[in-house]
Amino acid sequence: MNGNASTIQRFVTGDYLAPSGSRSAGQRVVAVAYLVRHPEATILFDTGFPFDAPITVNEGDDAVETYPRSLSASLEEIGSSLDELDLVVNCHLHIDHAGGNYRLPPELPIYVQEVELTGARDEKEALVRDALAVERQAYRSISGEHELLPGVRCVPTPGHTAGHQSLVVEAEVGTVVLAGQAMSSATEFAAALYALRLEGEGSPPVPSYPAWLPRVVELAPRRVMFAHDLAIWAADA
Repeated sequence: MNGNASTIQRFVTGDYLAPSGSRSAGQRVVAVAYLVRHPEATILFDTGFPFDAPITVNEGDDAVETYPRSLSASLEEIGSSLDELDLVVNCHLHIDHAGGNYRLPPELPIYVQEVELTGARDEKEALVRDALAVERQAYRSISGEHELLPGVRCVPTPGHTAGHQSLVVEAEVGTVVLAGQAMSSATEFAAALYALRLEGEGSPPVPSYPAWLPRVVELAPRRVMFAHDLAIWAADA
């Protein structure tokens, strides 16, 4: 058995009603965070929304109905708390993923890619700026792949944002990728894998796939889990 194996618990931090112009129009789009219990530390991957009650958020021309859940209460439901956390990782710094950062103890390290943090420092929107609390919280910028602990690694998966990253965890079931919003769903991830397979077989036309995908495949994940999908991609037995 891997002595560095972690356990992973997921929990819903809220959801929002997809606006009429989106491909998920009319659906409640879930937002998911993950608690990773490593033998040496407890890690939180994403912190959810900055809101304490349902609210309508304006995004461009869209009014997005948003339904947050309490971060503290959600952690308590899975037997944890903010005080138990040793470090935090954000996949990226949008407020449905990092909106709860201002709630964290100010000394708690928050790991993000450097390019993501640089962009957040230039944020003009007061709501986002207050939620991220960049000047108050203990952000730790990293560039590229970074091993946080034995068996826990940040891997860049840019696309949704330039500084998006995923968390790769050696768990009891094998390698698990917490993909955040690198892709929107398990189905989208499976389609990208098929495109990579077609390319390897020399079978055009090959659909596009993200440049980071071969690196994730190289890590041989047994499961891939997402921030906006409760379905889990699982490797064939």
